[in-house]
Amino acid sequence: MNISIPKLQHTDSGNFFLMAGPCAIEGEEMALQIAEELVRITNRLRIPLIFKGSYRKANRSRLDSFTGIGDEKALKILAKVSQTFGIPTVTDIHESHEAAIAAAYVDVLQIPAFLCRQTDLLVAAAQTGKVVNIKKGQFLSGESMRFAVDKVKESGNANVILTDRGNTFGYSDMVVDFRNIPAMQENQVPVVMDVTHSLQQPNQASGVTGGKPALIETIAKAAIAVGADGLFIETHPTPATAKSDGANMLQLSNLESLLEKLVRIREAVR
Repeated sequence: MNISIPKLQHTDSGNFFLMAGPCAIEGEEMALQIAEELVRITNRLRIPLIFKGSYRKANRSRLDSFTGIGDEKALKILAKVSQTFGIPTVTDIHESHEAAIAAAYVDVLQIPAFLCRQTDLLVAAAQTGKVVNIKKGQFLSGESMRFAVDKVKESGNANVILTDRGNTFGYSDMVVDFRNIPAMQENQVPVVMDVTHSLQQPNQASGVTGGKPALIETIAKAAIAVGADGLFIETHPTPATAKSDGANMLQLSNLESLLEKLVRIREAVR
């Protein structure tokens, strides 16, 4: 990677890096439990790890959907994960004023896909000096993401990551176009495949997002084979009880075997 992330380990391994964790921070015990297992697995496989957790879920299908346990409480949990395990953390922000608030607790600020064209948000994130991970809009091509990269870099911050999470045509499903990975790498920034969100089935009639978790391994293998620099995988000990995006998360107990396969693919294509 040609970016600098504090506390990121195993960058000399030649492996892809991993952004992983629960969709949302549901509580301290759960976050520490997941982080401990992620650290164990990635240390063994020498995979650089960034722990992911949303401190607040602003983009929900229904008004009564879970949004969080409280901003400061969740951000402090992310900080505790980082301090306890010595790993960097990432969380998403949704409005410009959130950038400085979240930056006080995490190492990477994530721009949600629906907001990747919001200039004020990108500039605010850039001005914190933190690494900015921009998710590609479901409605955009990989090539068009150069403008989002330019907004951050021209605001004085060269530490940018781009993440693909599939494309949608408004029919409650996502399609992954793997041409987007090399297209976004043309911007000379690391490119990540968001495996679990690319398998979402949003805007279901029930108002609860669905998903196709059985295809997680397929998308992850293809992304590494194409040359993705990193993977984004949301994981939970019991996805069925997760308060957000349980339908497309990977069960934590299945992560280690998947990563073992992906490391072998990475070695083969390197």
